[in-house]
Amino acid sequence: MIKEFREFAFKGNVMDLAVAVILAAAFGKVVNSLVEDVIMPPIGLLLGHVDFRELFLDLSRGGYPTLAAATAAGAPVIRYGVFLNTIITFVIVAFAVFLLVRQVNRWILKPGAGPKECAFCASMIPVKAKRCPHCTSQLAAA
Repeated sequence: MIKEFREFAFKGNVMDLAVAVILAAAFGKVVNSLVEDVIMPPIGLLLGHVDFRELFLDLSRGGYPTLAAATAAGAPVIRYGVFLNTIITFVIVAFAVFLLVRQVNRWILKPGAGPKECAFCASMIPVKAKRCPHCTSQLAAA
């Protein structure tokens, strides 16, 4: 059983998945920094020196001036500024994944564009071939 597990764990697909998870975690941190440190400060400046991380709704109606004061007092708050940052982060990640998938789909062969099978010798041949390179039989026009 240990041998089977070792074979499974060190197959290419599992190792590729592990690398992808590690890269995704690092990419998430980069995107978080991009949103919080690069994108949101200019937006906050344009909207009147607003720090989105400090936007909150005080459910206890205690009149706390800052999120830190409300949190220190144990007041229930809705931190919608943090939520806005998270939404923007999600949109950036989703767009990056869209661009990646779009490029990969361009690289993948279209149906009918890949190799075809020779009807005489069953070997794979290029779709544009007019004669089989293995058995030299004449191929029907596509």
